[in-house]
Amino acid sequence: MSVDGTRAPTLRDPLRQRNFRCLAGGRMATYFANAMAPIVLSFAVLDLTGSLIDLGIVVGARSVANVALLLFGGVIADRLPRRLVLQGSSVAAGLAQAVIAASVLLGFASIPVLVVISVINGMVSAVSLPAAAALVPQTVPSGMIRPANALVRMAVNAGMVLGASTGGIVVGFAGPGWGIAVNAAVFLLAGLSFAGLRVAKTPSAAGGPARPLAELREGWSEFTSRSWVWVVVLQFLVINAVVAGGLQVLGPTIADQSFGRTTWGLLLAAQTAGAFAGGIIAARTQPRHALRIGAAVGAFEAVPLLALATTSHTALLLAAMFINGVALEQLAVAWDVSLQENIPPERLARVYSYDALGSFVAIPIGEVAAGPIALHVGIDTTLVAGAVLVVTATGLALCSAGVRGLTVRPSAPRLPAGDAAA
Repeated sequence: MSVDGTRAPTLRDPLRQRNFRCLAGGRMATYFANAMAPIVLSFAVLDLTGSLIDLGIVVGARSVANVALLLFGGVIADRLPRRLVLQGSSVAAGLAQAVIAASVLLGFASIPVLVVISVINGMVSAVSLPAAAALVPQTVPSGMIRPANALVRMAVNAGMVLGASTGGIVVGFAGPGWGIAVNAAVFLLAGLSFAGLRVAKTPSAAGGPARPLAELREGWSEFTSRSWVWVVVLQFLVINAVVAGGLQVLGPTIADQSFGRTTWGLLLAAQTAGAFAGGIIAARTQPRHALRIGAAVGAFEAVPLLALATTSHTALLLAAMFINGVALEQLAVAWDVSLQENIPPERLARVYSYDALGSFVAIPIGEVAAGPIALHVGIDTTLVAGAVLVVTATGLALCSAGVRGLTVRPSAPRLPAGDAAA
């Protein structure tokens, strides 16, 4: 608290805003459902045919549809009321999963049916992602944007962890059909939470003829007109590819060869714990050059890669993953705040969609490339080379004057000590 009896917003203040509670609750439920969906669907396919090829087709159909329509999802989210976009996409996903659940439980499931529904789910996810990210500044006063984004990140992380664990538990006890039914209910719960939002329309949602290609070009112009935006996206295109291959492909391989699957689960839990701690730190600090710091801590993505390449000591690996989780939240919150403060609201979802496309395209590239490279040069060498790429990409990003020089807006109005926001 300052000497004049005012205080900076805390994590509790955004939660006093009804709109923010609805958004955060809906996003937590959405990520819960999205983390649960591939698990229950995978076991449904395996029970149906036992074919890994069929499994790859069904799971891949969702990803392909998601990437293919992601940019148009940003156009839709900038044109239509975002509350309706989120509510509609959640309900559509819930109904799609309900159809899959019925087909599995009643015995008429087939691979073509599962592929079609997976494509539908990928399409609605492409619409909801940019809408949800762009809506945060409309749910809280400007002075609460940083803690609000930190809280949303914590809710998203909690949703993913709980969704993945719940999916495994429900499938184990009741089977994939009932698991998909629970998944459908969670999507519908997200839609119910989004229905409580009462926010103003963005300017582009007011009307006018639809011009999808022209609006995509407007979003691209907005994306490329600020060097700090595309530089950081390129930085993390490289980092995401490296980390996807290093942690999601080579990590489990190393676990099977050395410290075991149980320890690998603990390492992933430590990373999540670090993310929660990082969210608290991000909410309680307000650095003037937040993006510079956020881009710089991208180098910490190299820490778990180097740890996996050089040691099998559990304590060191746990520390590396925890530190990595803490660091990444600093970038995630700094990135969201930077976009929300500097991109016009009526184009924000489209910029988020270009950002997400860069991330999503990189992940399968890294996952596919990691195995062949490791077979050719060795797992440890691949991980060390990946760490070098991470540090190099970070160093190049910090060469950008736009990244180094971007500052957050002057501290927004502080709250009276002991008082809540309206």
